[in-house]
Formats: sequence, structure tokens, C-alpha cells
Amino acid sequence: MEDILRPLYQERASNENTLGVLFVEKNKPFSPGTDHFDSILLIIVKESDQPLMIKHYEFESTSAALHIVTEQLLNSWLMLGTNRRAVDWVMNGKVLFNRNEYITRLRDRLHEFPAEERTHKIGLEFAKLLRRYNDGKELFHSGHYLDAFNNIMHALHHLARLSVIEHGYYPEVTVWNQVKMIQPEIFKLYEELVTGEETIDKRIELLLLASEFSLSSKTKLGAHHLLSIIKQKDEWAYHELMEHDEVQDYAIDLPMILTHLKDKGYIKAIKRETKSKNLYHRYYSIKE
Repeated sequence: MEDILRPLYQERASNENTLGVLFVEKNKPFSPGTDHFDSILLIIVKESDQPLMIKHYEFESTSAALHIVTEQLLNSWLMLGTNRRAVDWVMNGKVLFNRNEYITRLRDRLHEFPAEERTHKIGLEFAKLLRRYNDGKELFHSGHYLDAFNNIMHALHHLARLSVIEHGYYPEVTVWNQVKMIQPEIFKLYEELVTGEETIDKRIELLLLASEFSLSSKTKLGAHHLLSIIKQKDEWAYHELMEHDEVQDYAIDLPMILTHLKDKGYIKAIKRETKSKNLYHRYYSIKE
């Protein structure tokens, strides 16, 4: 199939806008990793009017998908974890074109996982963990046990990813295999939720307690990215933090994170007078 697809990428490889080309082949009959196509051709470009363009092809009894993605969108996928297959393609795909060692450097970056990127990604996972935990807790106390179960399971997944990142690794699609080796106590929580013999409400209740402890113990680590931003000024209005470039990726969960940090004593709320009597602006600052 690689030979058949060669004309598709050779022309693009001669274009200076093309940074790299990867080829991924289906290696098992059931293959969601390749969207059930026999092969994937991933072309990374510097820029394009379309951040992502996908084309599907057939040749005799085989099928292929061509993905052309901009460097900016690919980096967003890698940071936010919104396209796990792309991580697998970049890490394990066969390199067909590698302008100025672009793919080699990209793979090295994923393996080394620089501290700045790691801190940012931990912040993202912590925000998702906090959201899922709070939603699960509310649903549990409302008697919606199946929905609570779903949220707590997702919370544990984000806790697992956070743990993997904390230990300097990039979370893979098979994150529980990583966690089992790195932090088996988190794997044990997941196992208890999924396979435990207690009733579903009892399992959720126990996991909520364990998750609350994990949240408390991981708060300093998980909020380090946001706290480092808050430290840059004496005080912040909410909209200033929300509009900060480095907070954009988890801005939707910012109110919840700020409330959590205030409750845990990491930050304080400061009242500033408005023109209306007894109505105050609220600002946020690091608690010394």
C-alpha cells in the first residue's frame, strides 16, 4: 500500500511547507487506531487555510486515509490529548519524509516531555479531574448512580494521566498499563470501581472518599501552572485570568479551580469597592 500511496505524498514532500510524512499500517483485523482503514498517511505542514484535511481512498480490496494537518493543530492535539490516535501515529508511524529532522525532534520532545509542557499538561488534567469529581459527587448525592459512576471513572482516568505525566512520561492510549507500573495504588482504585463486588452506590461512595484524598494531595502539583501565573501579579480580576493566553486550554473550568484553591488556602479573594453600595469586585491573589 505504501508504494500505491507514494504519488500522494511525493509531490507534497517537494513543497517547503511540508514538514514530515508518516505511514501507519493496520496490524490487526479490528483497528480503531487507523479508523478501520488498512493504512493512514499523515502529512504535517507548516500552515494551511484548512488546519485539517482528510481524504479517503480505495485500491482493489484495500483502503487508505490521507490526513493533512498543520503543525499548530498537531501540537494542540498533543497538548490537549484530544486526538490520541495522532500521538500513536507520530510515535510509531513509519517515517517517509523528515524535513530537517522535524519528526525526529518531535518524537524526542514527546519522549523527553520538557518540564514546561509537562506542567501545562498536568494543569489540564487536574482541571478535568476536578470537574469530573465534582460532577460525580453531585450526581451521587442526587441518587443518579450510573451517571455518577461514569464521572468517577473519568475522574480516575484523569488522575491516572496526571500521575503518568508527573513521572515524566507522555500518557499513551493504554494509560492503565502505564499506571499499573508507575503508581499501582491508582490502578487499584480503578480496578475496585470496575470489578468490585460491593453495590454500585457503595463502590462510588468509597471512590469518592479516595478521590477526595487524591485531589487534596495532588492540588499543589495540579495547580502549579495556574498558581505560577497568579504569582506574576499582586491581584487578578477573573476576566484577566480567563483571557490569559496560557490559561485558555482550561478556562472553561477556571471558576471551579479558583474556588478549590481558595477553599484549600492556596489563594485568597480580595474585595474592591464598586460604585454600588455593598457590592464589591472580587480579585484573586496568592495567599502568603
